Amino acid sequence: MNLMAEVEYQGNLRTQATHLKSGEKVITDAPTDNNGKGEAFSPTDLVSAALSSCMMTIMGMLAEREEIDLKGLRAEVVKIMASNPRKIGEIQITFYHPTLQATDVQKQKLKNAALTCPVALSLSDSVKQTVIFNF
Repeated sequence: MNLMAEVEYQGNLRTQATHLKSGEKVITDAPTDNNGKGEAFSPTDLVSAALSSCMMTIMGMLAEREEIDLKGLRAEVVKIMASNPRKIGEIQITFYHPTLQATDVQKQKLKNAALTCPVALSLSDSVKQTVIFNF
């Protein structure tokens, strides 16, 4: 067993997750549209942000191999909830890097890398992933 995190319920629909190796902590709150205060990421917000972060990380690995400077890449993330049952229906991610210095072939490799990151492949097919690359 490779214990990675501990999560504690804090009350008032709030949790605190601790990454055991680093000691870093993440707080979650229930969103305002689901009885919460919305003062921190919700668990479904984290899933959506994790998809973007995973895509960036895998693109970063490729960029290092291809000697592409990916610094400054940013993403806007939109989460759309579905109902009956309440779940993430769609995650929309728009990547921006207007000054990226890469060939068309390298840009396509970056896109392919992003779309096949571990989080993207782990999400159910019922979660629509809409990804736009602006570079």
